Amino acid sequence: MTELEVRETPEILPLLPVRDMVMYPSVILPLFVGRDMSINAVEKSLSKDRLILVTAQKDLTDEDPLPGRIYSVGVVSQIMRMLRLPDGRVKVLIQGLKKATIVEYVQEKPTFLVRIKPVEEPILTEITLEIEALMRYVKEEMEKVVSMGRMVPPDILMVLDTIDEPGKLADVAAANLGLAVDKAQEVLEIVDPIDRLRRLSEILGKEIELLNMQAKILSQAKEEMSKTQREYFLREQMKAIKTELGEGDERSEEVEDLRKRIKKAKMPKDIEKEAKKQLERLDAMHPDAVESAMLRTYIEWLIELPWSKSTKDRLDIKKAKTILDEDHYDLDKVKERILEFLSVIKLKGEMKGPILCFVGPPGVGKTSLGKSIARALGRKFQRISLGGMKDEAEIRGHRRTYVGSMPGRIIQGIKQAGTNNPVFMMDEIDKIGTDFRGDPASALLEVLDPEQNNAFSDHYLNLPFDLSKVMFITTANRIDTIPSALKDRMETIYIPGYTEREKLVIAKKYLVPKQLVENGLTEDMIRFADHALITIIQDYTREAGLRNLEREIASVGRKVAKRIAEGQKGRVIVTLKNLQTFLGPAKYLPEGGLEEDTIGIASGLAWTEVGGEVLYIEASSRKGKKELMLTGSMGDVMKESAQAALTYIKSKSGALGIEAETFDNLEMHIHIPQGAIPKDGPSAGITMAVAMISAITGKPISRKIAMTGEITLTGRVLPIGGLKEKTLAALRARAEKIIIPEENMRELIEIPQYVKRKIKFLPVKTMDEVVRIMFGG
Repeated sequence: MTELEVRETPEILPLLPVRDMVMYPSVILPLFVGRDMSINAVEKSLSKDRLILVTAQKDLTDEDPLPGRIYSVGVVSQIMRMLRLPDGRVKVLIQGLKKATIVEYVQEKPTFLVRIKPVEEPILTEITLEIEALMRYVKEEMEKVVSMGRMVPPDILMVLDTIDEPGKLADVAAANLGLAVDKAQEVLEIVDPIDRLRRLSEILGKEIELLNMQAKILSQAKEEMSKTQREYFLREQMKAIKTELGEGDERSEEVEDLRKRIKKAKMPKDIEKEAKKQLERLDAMHPDAVESAMLRTYIEWLIELPWSKSTKDRLDIKKAKTILDEDHYDLDKVKERILEFLSVIKLKGEMKGPILCFVGPPGVGKTSLGKSIARALGRKFQRISLGGMKDEAEIRGHRRTYVGSMPGRIIQGIKQAGTNNPVFMMDEIDKIGTDFRGDPASALLEVLDPEQNNAFSDHYLNLPFDLSKVMFITTANRIDTIPSALKDRMETIYIPGYTEREKLVIAKKYLVPKQLVENGLTEDMIRFADHALITIIQDYTREAGLRNLEREIASVGRKVAKRIAEGQKGRVIVTLKNLQTFLGPAKYLPEGGLEEDTIGIASGLAWTEVGGEVLYIEASSRKGKKELMLTGSMGDVMKESAQAALTYIKSKSGALGIEAETFDNLEMHIHIPQGAIPKDGPSAGITMAVAMISAITGKPISRKIAMTGEITLTGRVLPIGGLKEKTLAALRARAEKIIIPEENMRELIEIPQYVKRKIKFLPVKTMDEVVRIMFGG
């Protein structure tokens, strides 16, 4: 009976996590302890009752394991001896006493203290014939393992002969068998001694099979070695013969150089095997053969690809956040997604690269955001443009049978990056074409599928390359032109346009300093007043992004540089007064609202690729032919919305105070100004209905209210998109209220607070509510 069984097991013990071994009861082992937390655990144990819980950790490389990375079942052990070594480590001799399960971690610093629950094994009342046969089988198998050269303590067989308890026999045998940690832990966690012994017998059977196979491989290796030596001598003889004949020493040197480079490239085994095979073909081929140059190029491609070269991710979350904030203002959703990715890598150790799709208007910073992400992660950055791409071979590469064949843009980019985990940006994914040469979008399905791209096969290489570590980022202006199957593989993040206030902050913080450097200026030479920048934003640009704003700032910078180069002294301050001197007259007139409430003119809101716009929809009615005329370059969807709105008005004529006979000879004309610009979309439905009701009833429409929403035949108001951009357009037009579908109210969280203070949102479910707001009643 052990000392632990005599006295009660303490409820709380210090925890000693160990690597590459598993402790068992009834086993005495020496351990070298070097980590601070482990030394603290030993000292804590020695200061009390010399008892400690020894448990294996799941990851051998983890220097500072968290509770979740330590197995929950261990062995309560007693420290028998302790010796401090000169290098600061501690050597301890411990004896396993009893299995226990960790219930909870009471303390984590400076060492782990855990609350435990002892594991009670069932007591065997008798040793049956089956149990005795099983024990004898395990002892015989252990003898076989030792006889086949397995390194185990020499006296272990004698020890096993003296053991007559099944559980103890299983523990001692497993402890000395040198099993992998996960298998050894599996045996430890089996409570029933017979089941444990039975599982150990299965493992022993497999170990003996492996040892037999190992012996067979060793025998083959010896034969192969003699064969290799023979080939070496023959090759040396061939080299001597070629030298005597005056044939290609340079060729031999080139082949030998390629052979060395293949060895240094650290390719996967199957890739290296193929490279060596092709090298042997090249070596046997005449230097002037047509295929020789192609084969040499192919081998060099295999050598230069980063099969096993990766950059280490920067796992400092705060530092990564600082870098993202330095490079871009706002864009919180994108930054949050990148920080989440880094956090998972930090906790888990690895993660498949995410596949993100940034969708937004031109100039909002989608491409530059990719560069910033690469900088934050500490990865290489690679970019290709997919706009106008029509050939599938651009993605998958050309087969080597073609003259001038080469890998696709993906493999080329990986080679240029020099690592197998770059940030890989593919711009303009919504502008991919297709023709008789194939469909690049379909080829991208494999590249952008995390379940498939770990073995991406380029037609040129004809070998699998692992793209799962690459962080792919695609960009698009529109989501609807991307094929649905491709869209489904990507995580879409919308980057809307910037408000005027956001543009002002970005101009002061990023654009102006950048253009000062670009044009050789300093802050002592030029300063932009805030009002001047606001005027540039409002009167000289009309965009959701920042490209034209940066061009206008650059234009001012160049003119100031010219003045200084001509000898002008002093600092130039760009103000409202002198702005036209630099940029000329305003390119865009401010969006002005209507001067007064008008009959038949309603203020609608539209979304475009460059932001929100106000659409003034005009309606006029008179007696004449019974027809609905639609002008102003309307698309089919907008025309259908007008038809639906008129049908609703007819069905509600009584409630609207319109006589039913009015529609018998009603000639209705709807027009949207700026007729040269095509317009389409369903969100102008309620606006056209309001304009028509006003024109028929003669009631004026409030110029302070803008509206957006899709209408159905029964008068329901359906949700719309682009609410933020439309709201900013209404603000520019000095609207005070916006009627929006009730289902869009959840999107108000994305509207800046200063905008919500200036505009009141009126949610509606039906057209009847719109009529009450606009005309009362």
